[in-house]
Amino acid sequence: MRLLRGRWLKRSTAVVSAILVLLLLLVGVYAYGGLYGINVLLRRGGSYWVSVTEDDPRLSASMRLALQAKTLTVTAGDFKWREIRPGFDVAELPVLAEGVSVDHLLLARVEPSRFRFIVRNAPTADRELTDWMDMLGAVAVINGSYYSRRGLPDTPFISDGLALGPQDYDARHGAFVSMSGKATIEDLAGKTWRDVLRDADDAMVSYPILIDAEGRSRVNGDSRWLANRSFIALDRSGRIILGTTKDAFFSLERLASFLKNAPLDLTMALNLDGGPVACQGIALDDFRRDFCGEWELAVRDEQLKLLTGGFGRRRWALPIILAVLPK
Repeated sequence: MRLLRGRWLKRSTAVVSAILVLLLLLVGVYAYGGLYGINVLLRRGGSYWVSVTEDDPRLSASMRLALQAKTLTVTAGDFKWREIRPGFDVAELPVLAEGVSVDHLLLARVEPSRFRFIVRNAPTADRELTDWMDMLGAVAVINGSYYSRRGLPDTPFISDGLALGPQDYDARHGAFVSMSGKATIEDLAGKTWRDVLRDADDAMVSYPILIDAEGRSRVNGDSRWLANRSFIALDRSGRIILGTTKDAFFSLERLASFLKNAPLDLTMALNLDGGPVACQGIALDDFRRDFCGEWELAVRDEQLKLLTGGFGRRRWALPIILAVLPK
C-alpha cells in the first residue's frame, strides 16, 4: 500500500512539475510576444534559425542556384494577362536564368477606379490567408508591411482612418496610400510620412523601394538574403500590381533588377514583408489562387541561417494584410 502511494505521489509530482514548467513557458512567451507569441507557439510551434551551407539539401534548388551562381543572367519568360473581371487581371510570370525556369511571379493587376484597397492588422496571430479572405469578403489579399514581435505594425500604418504603428519613425522609402477611392504608391524621399498619410483612409509605410520614379533601386542588403518575396507596384496606367514569388530565388537586389526590366511597365515598386508570410489569395468569379511561401534565408555573422518551423505544419498567420474589395 505504501509502495502504491509512493508511486502515485511521484507521478503526481511529475505531472504538477510539468504543468508548472508549461505555465512558466507560456508566461515567458506572453511577456515577450503577447498574444501573438502565444498563438505562434500553440498553432505551429514557433520558429528558429538553423545553420546551412550554400549547397544544403534543405534549401530549394533555386536557392542553391542563386547562392552558387551569383552572376546569372535572369530574364522574364513569356506570359499573358488574363482578365477575370473588368479592372482585375491575373498572370503568372516565369523567371528564367540562362533560359531555365527558377521561379515564378504570381501577379494581380487592379484598377483602383473599379476596386478599393484596405489594410488591416490582427496582432493576435489567429488569422491565416483564407481567414482574412472570408472575414473581409475580399477578392484578393496579400501580406503587408513589417510587424513587431507582438504582431503590431512596425511602420506607420492607417487602417480605416485609425493610426497605428510607431509615431516616431524615420521613413525614407515608400508608402502605399488609399484615399478618396484612389490608390497609389508614394515615394517618401524629401517628404514626411505624416504629411503623406494625413488624409489617408488606409495606408502603410514599407521598404525598400525596389523601383523609384527615376528607375532606380534603393536596396541595400546582403545578396545572400533569399526569401519568398511580396511587393506592390504601380504601372504607367495607374494600376496597382500585387506580386508574390513562388520560390526564394530572389535577393532584394536581384528582384529590383528583374522588375525594372520585366515587361510590366512599372513606374514604382515597393517591397513588402517576405518569407513564410509572403502570401497571396484571390477569389473572384471562377478564378482561385491560394499561396503562401515557406522560405527565408538570412546571414548572421557571415553564417547562412535558414528559418525553420517548430512542430506542426500550419501556415503562418498574417498580422498585416492588404486587401482588395469590389466597389
